Amino acid sequence: MPEIVVGETATGGLPAWLTASAPGDVRGWIGDRSFVAHRLALQGGFTRWWLVDDTDHGLALRQLTAEREHTRFLIEASTSLLSTLNPERCMEVTARLAAKHLADAAVVVAPVAGRRLPMVLCTDGERVEHRSMPRDPATVPGLAEALRGFPPLPSRWIDPASAPEWVVPEGFGAVGSLVVMPLPGPGVPAGALLLLRSSGGTTFSDSEEECAVLFATRAGAALSAARLYAEQAAITDVLMRDLLPPQLPKLEGVEMAAGYRTSGDGERVGGDFYDIHHTDGEVGSGPGALVVLGDVCGKGLEAAVLTGKIRNTLHALLPMADDHHRMLTLLNRALLTSHHTRFATMVLASVTRSGGGARLRLTSAGHPAPLIVRHDGTVEETDTRGSLIGVLPTLTSRTTEVTLAPGETCLLFTDGIPEAKGGPMGDELFGEARLERALAQCAGMPAAAVVERVQMLASEWVGDGKHDDMALVAITAPGGTHLTAVDGTTPGRYTG
Repeated sequence: MPEIVVGETATGGLPAWLTASAPGDVRGWIGDRSFVAHRLALQGGFTRWWLVDDTDHGLALRQLTAEREHTRFLIEASTSLLSTLNPERCMEVTARLAAKHLADAAVVVAPVAGRRLPMVLCTDGERVEHRSMPRDPATVPGLAEALRGFPPLPSRWIDPASAPEWVVPEGFGAVGSLVVMPLPGPGVPAGALLLLRSSGGTTFSDSEEECAVLFATRAGAALSAARLYAEQAAITDVLMRDLLPPQLPKLEGVEMAAGYRTSGDGERVGGDFYDIHHTDGEVGSGPGALVVLGDVCGKGLEAAVLTGKIRNTLHALLPMADDHHRMLTLLNRALLTSHHTRFATMVLASVTRSGGGARLRLTSAGHPAPLIVRHDGTVEETDTRGSLIGVLPTLTSRTTEVTLAPGETCLLFTDGIPEAKGGPMGDELFGEARLERALAQCAGMPAAAVVERVQMLASEWVGDGKHDDMALVAITAPGGTHLTAVDGTTPGRYTG
C-alpha cells in the first residue's frame, strides 16, 4: 500500500479531513480514495502521521465478505431445496429464498400448462401468493426466452417499467430493477425466476446477478427432480390400480372375505394375488362366482408385473370359467410364450349357492390345497392337485367338488402362511398343522372373522422377521338366523 508522510503537528491533533474510528486508528477519504493514518509520537511533543492508501484492500475485504455471504446462502438454499419432492412446495421454497436473500420480491414461473402460467410470488421472504394466469410470457422482457432455457439478460438491459402488473406481488409498488433468468433442468428448463427490487432501491450488481445464476441452477435441479418424482408417482399410481387387490363383489347367500400382506411393509403389491369374478353359474344354479388365488414366483415389482398379466389373461378367459382345466391350460401356454422366466401356482374355486349352503368346484395347479372348516370344528384338506403354471408344455390338474353346509368355510391360502418363519427362536415354520388348529377354532365364524384370525396368528408368529407374501380368501355358507324367541337355544325355525 502507498505510504505518505503528511506532516507533523505540535498538538497531535488531526487534519480536518481525518476522523478517528478507534484509538491509534484514523481513517478518511481524499476524493474517491480511502486512507488510514498511523500516528507516531516524536520528541518535543510533535506527532508524525503516516498515510496508507487502503482503498483496494477495503474493496477486497468487502468482496470477500460478500462472497462468504453468497456461499452461506447457496449452502442454505441447497439444503432447503432438497428437503421436499413436492413441486408446489419446491416453488414456494425457491420464491422465499430468492425474496429473502436476493431481492425485494421474487416470482417463480413454471413451464406453460396449457394456456396458463402457474406462478408463485413472494415478498420479503414471507408472504407467498399462487397465481395461474392466462398470459403470454412474451409480454415480460426475457421471460419467454428464459422458459425455453436461453441465458439470462443483464438487468441493465431490461426496462423495469415494462414489467406487467400480473408479475408484481400485490402491494409491492413500482419496480426499480428487474432480473429474469431460467431455472435450468436436465434437457428441459424447469421454469423461470424473476427478481424484483423496488424503485428507489439499489440496482443489481454483477456479483449479485452471478450469485442469482448459481441459485437458479440449484433451484432448477430441485424443481426438475420434484416434477420427475411427481410424474413417476402418478404413473405408478395409475399402474398400481390394476395390480392392487380388488374389492370383493357380493354373492347372494355366500360370504367372502380376503386378506393380503406383502413381504415388505413398505410395498403395496407383490407376487400373491386374488380375484373374484361374477359368473353365470351352471344351468339351474343361478349366478355364481369364480375365485382365483395365485402366487407368482419371486417378490417385488417384477413379480407384480407378471401378476397383472396373469390376472388380465384370466379375465379374458372368463367365458370358459366352467372348465377350470381349459382355463389353466390356456394360461400356461400364455406364460410359456412370454419373455418371463417365472412360474406361478394357482387355485380356482367356482362358487354357487346350493339350498341353504354353497357348492364349490376346486382346482389346484401346483398350489396348496384349500382347507374346509366344518360346523363341528373338523378341518379337511380338499382332494385337488395339479402342476405348476408356466413350466411344462402340458399342464395337469384335478378338480374336486365340495359342499358347504350353513356355517362352514373353505379357506384358500398361499404358501406364505404355512411357510412363515417365526416363533420363540424365529426359525420355526408356522406349518399346516398350526394353521389347521387355528381354523378348528373358527368353526361357525363369518368369513371376515376367519381371515382376520388367521392373519393375526400368522403376523404374531412372524413378528418383525422376514416373510413371504401372504394372501387368503375365505368362502363361507352363512348360518341361518334363529327365529325362536324363547331362550335362543331351543329347536326352532331358521332362515336360509
